[in-house]
Amino acid sequence: MTAPELIRIVSRDSPMALAQVERVRAELAALHPGIRTEVVPVKTTGDKWMGDLAQVEGKGAFTKEVDAALLAGQADLAVHCVKDIPADRPLPAGTVFAAFLKRDDIRDALIHPGGLALDELPRGTRIGTSSVRRVAQLAASHPHLACVPMRGNANRRLDKLARGDADALLLAVSGLERIDRQDVITEILPVDVMMPPIGAGILALQCREDDTALIDTVSALGHPDTHREATAERMFLHVLQGHCNSPIAGYARAERNGELSLRACVFTPDGKTILNAHEWAGRLDPATLGTAVAVALLRQGARELIDSIPH
Repeated sequence: MTAPELIRIVSRDSPMALAQVERVRAELAALHPGIRTEVVPVKTTGDKWMGDLAQVEGKGAFTKEVDAALLAGQADLAVHCVKDIPADRPLPAGTVFAAFLKRDDIRDALIHPGGLALDELPRGTRIGTSSVRRVAQLAASHPHLACVPMRGNANRRLDKLARGDADALLLAVSGLERIDRQDVITEILPVDVMMPPIGAGILALQCREDDTALIDTVSALGHPDTHREATAERMFLHVLQGHCNSPIAGYARAERNGELSLRACVFTPDGKTILNAHEWAGRLDPATLGTAVAVALLRQGARELIDSIPH
């Protein structure tokens, strides 16, 4: 099957999203030097709306316009952060994941202009974040700190920090690396202090499912271990049926010997209740592992906890 001559890549128009597209273009060019690529930028509802995401379809607010461009034939390939793709419903009909790129750092970083670590921050320090996952975990581990709502891309949040809208920020390490702002990181938080969102650090390539030539071309960019981790995590979220106001965190890890594990938590927003599960796959496939961890949390009362949170 002959590879396409031109691949039109649709992306959100934020600096972070465009940096992610450049990674895909570079990896494609290395594998297929003859292929041309062009970027089709779109502004999504999530980028335009600065309020509570639950009021505009939650995480789907970052993907709807991108999906529409793909399905309408205005673009051939979409680049998504897996953490932004809703898992409580299937991908739009007619589209498929063609590849998951090698996973980046899954951890969160603290940015504090005075150089203090998380455990050194004084009582009442204002942490800028709108992530229910971060708010719940900070409430559990550092209840003396105050979270202030803050949305917008990483550059915009760094500007707000410089303006004094908050005293410190929590941002994803992978995002800061993508926009080349590792210089602002004060401390990288281990996953047992701040568990990542489902799909952290993973970029997915989405195509129309009938575009077999393109799927063949880009599937070579996929990373097998990342594919297994993403499959387990997304099945976990799908079975759990969490919504965008549910503080859910977790990550799968493929070990060097091929063993796959998944650790996950569900929190109440105030961090006072934490449900925890950790399973090893053994001979289970990734989707079965994701289901098993979700069932373990449902047995502990996760359904009632999630459904009790307004959304």
